[in-house]
Amino acid sequence: MSGERLIFHIDVNSAFLSWESVYRLSQDPDALDLRTVPSAVGGDQKTRHGIILAKSTPAKRYGVTTGEPVAQALRKCPELILVPSRFELYVESSRKLIRLLEEYTPDIEKFSIDEAFLDMTGTIHLFGDPVQTADAIRNRIRDELGFTVNIGIAPNKLLAKMASDFEKPNKTHTLFSWEIPSKLWPLPIRELFFVGGSAQKKMERIGIRTIGDLAAADLDILKSHLGEKYAVQIHQYANGIDNDPVESRAAANKGYGNSVTLSRDVSDTDTACQVLLSLAETVGARLRADHVLCNSVCVELKDWQFHVQSHQAPLPYPTDSTSVIYEKACSLLKEFWDLTPVRLIGLRTGKISDHQYVQMSLFEDERSEKLKNLDKAVDSIRNRFGTDSIKRASFLQKDSIVDHASGKHKHLNPKNSHFQGDD
Repeated sequence: MSGERLIFHIDVNSAFLSWESVYRLSQDPDALDLRTVPSAVGGDQKTRHGIILAKSTPAKRYGVTTGEPVAQALRKCPELILVPSRFELYVESSRKLIRLLEEYTPDIEKFSIDEAFLDMTGTIHLFGDPVQTADAIRNRIRDELGFTVNIGIAPNKLLAKMASDFEKPNKTHTLFSWEIPSKLWPLPIRELFFVGGSAQKKMERIGIRTIGDLAAADLDILKSHLGEKYAVQIHQYANGIDNDPVESRAAANKGYGNSVTLSRDVSDTDTACQVLLSLAETVGARLRADHVLCNSVCVELKDWQFHVQSHQAPLPYPTDSTSVIYEKACSLLKEFWDLTPVRLIGLRTGKISDHQYVQMSLFEDERSEKLKNLDKAVDSIRNRFGTDSIKRASFLQKDSIVDHASGKHKHLNPKNSHFQGDD
């Protein structure tokens, strides 16, 4: 390990479901532990609408997958117990996790609501052996917070993330440089971060079926089939190369955003705007929970060929209003989208500022005040009764493609460039 960094990747096992179970057991020690039965978070069992955001291990054995429609999951497992999402609970659970992890290193990158990278290079000498330290962290999280995590240990973020995705739940795995040939290269090509279904098919057509095949492939041949930038990136990943630093990201200096990989391609504005509304619901709630405002909005689209396009613009005044963010996002979408079918839609807000430093804008009017009061009322109801206790009428339609408050932080995933939900 001489000269190499030491990175831990912490990944909560079935985060949303685990956090829901911990909360229920804290209210009633005799309550059913949802982790022990076929269960899932998301959607509505009565209407069979929405998508699965998280599933238990017993549900996984029935073939239930994160991101699939509720109706499809219920066909696989008719006795599946569905519970509503509680975004505010997830935020608070995530904060508790980060506070615990801060005892081990100041260099923490919260990569999603249920994932974090820790750069342990400068502090591991305080704790001892890396694997024993990771095991101690896992045990503390289990005993003090009530849920379990996987921890991947590696010299960079890519390998740490790959390692944490090995056998689950509640495991520690290593993926050091000398372990790449035995642990990484035999895996199917689809298991590598940033390799989606389209790229997988293209590589399999030229005989690349494992990550090891990709690592040994001729880069010029890859470029001719996959494009130069993408070919270089995944070729480096296959060889375990990733120099990205662990970056502590202060909320007030960065932004708040969500994205969702859809179950089917979208090529019409109405559906795309409904997805943006779903994302605006969670982005707005997070801004209000952290008592900050945004000054800009950005919409991102990714089509089936991994082509990404985005468009951003400033807001007339700082806001945390779901409606204002949504309206601006739809306006941006209509300005730049040519209706090319897209599979991923993202919404980001930027130029974050604290409430106390924002002056009342001349542009704000009576409508703005009404929207603020509406958001406060909605947040209050959801905090008390759960995220699904109140939803906009547009999400009651039978053909709604997304849950009314779906989406997550941007983060790594071996199978997709963005998670569809919690795993």
